[in-house]
Amino acid sequence: MEPKDKEKKQILLRLSPSLWKELAAWAEDDFRSINGQIEYLLSESVKKRKGEKDK
Repeated sequence: MEPKDKEKKQILLRLSPSLWKELAAWAEDDFRSINGQIEYLLSESVKKRKGEKDK
């Protein structure tokens, strides 16, 4: 992570109750907060996308 990545941006995210429930359960399984789980999933998706572009 670059130093500038330590500054977090806040966003408003609207989720359906069913998606929220699934994310909450997944976060609990992975010992993360829901916010941490969403950030992790987004980071992994970006890494995967970058990897696909290099092919």
